[in-house]
Parts: sequence; structure tokens; C-alpha cells
Amino acid sequence: MRIGELSRRTGVSQRSLRYYEEQGLLTPTRLPNGYRDYDERTVTTVRRIQILLSAGLGTSAVAEILPCAVDDTVVLSGKCPELIDGLAKERRRINAAIDDLIAARDILDSLIGRPLLAQAVPSL
Repeated sequence: MRIGELSRRTGVSQRSLRYYEEQGLLTPTRLPNGYRDYDERTVTTVRRIQILLSAGLGTSAVAEILPCAVDDTVVLSGKCPELIDGLAKERRRINAAIDDLIAARDILDSLIGRPLLAQAVPSL
């Protein structure tokens, strides 16, 4: 299939698909006229890429994870145990960032007159 059809089927822009190719995440074949040609499996690959990017991972991490994905939910296979530690570390980083943002929001709430959740009186 050509890039326009892949874009329609996945909801991903043609520009993003070209970027994925530049990053080594997709490897279409080239037709004699220079057009990209994607096989059916690419639809699943693009969906996996989207899931991984939405998790906050960069394209280099996505490139490492893609060969280890076993289904559309991107569950990692047992053949890539070294990725689990790195992903757990990334999860801890994200949790710390969330905690920092919640603390910043609580401070802003107190500055604008909203009570902190810990100080709120429960309603009866």
C-alpha cells in the first residue's frame, strides 16, 4: 500500500510516517517510480509506534522496543528482558514528574485561594 492509504488506515499523517522512516522505525520498499510501498504488517507497526510515543518514549527507545512487541498492546516478549529495567526507570521518572506537578498545582491553588486537598474539610 502507498503512504496515503497507510495514513488513512492508521490516522497518522504522511509527514509523521516519513519521519518514522527517517528514524528507522519503518522500512518501506521503494517501487521503480520511487513511491513507498508498505506491507499489511506496517499498519500494526504504526499502531505500536503510536502507543509507545504516547507513553512518552522517544523514537530511539521505540526502535529498541518494536522488535520485542508481541501484540497490538505492545506487551513485551521474554526475549528482551533488558528493556524492562529501562522502562521501569522511565516509569519512576514519570511518576516523580507527576508528583512535582501536583505539588506545583497545590501551591498555585493556595495562591489563588483554593484550599489544598489535604486541608479541605470533608463534606457531610
